[in-house]
Amino acid sequence: MKHRGKHSNDDNNFAPKWHTNFKEAAKDLSFLLGRDYGSKSAVALVGNRYQLNKRQQRALSLIACPASKINERIAKQCTAASLAGKSILIDGYNLLIILEVALSGGYIFAGQDGCYRDIASIHGTYKKVEETIPALQLVDETLKELGVQHSHWYFDRPVSNSGRLKTLLYEIATTNNSNWDIDLVFNPDTTLIEQNGICITADSWILDEVDTYFDLARYIINQKIPKATVLNFF
Repeated sequence: MKHRGKHSNDDNNFAPKWHTNFKEAAKDLSFLLGRDYGSKSAVALVGNRYQLNKRQQRALSLIACPASKINERIAKQCTAASLAGKSILIDGYNLLIILEVALSGGYIFAGQDGCYRDIASIHGTYKKVEETIPALQLVDETLKELGVQHSHWYFDRPVSNSGRLKTLLYEIATTNNSNWDIDLVFNPDTTLIEQNGICITADSWILDEVDTYFDLARYIINQKIPKATVLNFF
């Protein structure tokens, strides 16, 4: 695996002819989720209504959220300028993988809440790709530009090769004189929520539980990856 980019049929799955379907499907899914329908059943119902295949339904599930949550999530997001002098908590794989996808030319999806997400999956094993180090260097460069004082990365301990990735991050931190800590934990989502700090993530469940977050991936993609393919159906 050299890149974390598109699947072979993604150009068709997300071609312009589907964009109206995604927009309308997201509206319908948002309504059902707001009525407390189960996520899986609601995605299947709406996906079938708009003739979306499994991969398209996966994208739909990431861009839609209950209408009641949209404004709440937007209100929780801090500004880039407010990160100066602060310590942040990073949802490691959530940030790294989307940047790898963006650098690889894969599709990035803008959600109804404004956050950027991807549909890549590591299936329990993380495999380094050609874009891994460039992605980490972009993070380091951006954090320094924003004046972030300290970054604490959290990765899933059960995911294979997380230990190797931790070693790589420490090597980059040492070379670049970056103030990073990296921990492997069994449940990064819960850990991030319990820390009660500025959380760097676009994970929907975390966003609904923390007080403050920043979508660093969106910021980096918009500012530093001009070739990224971002689909915004709204």
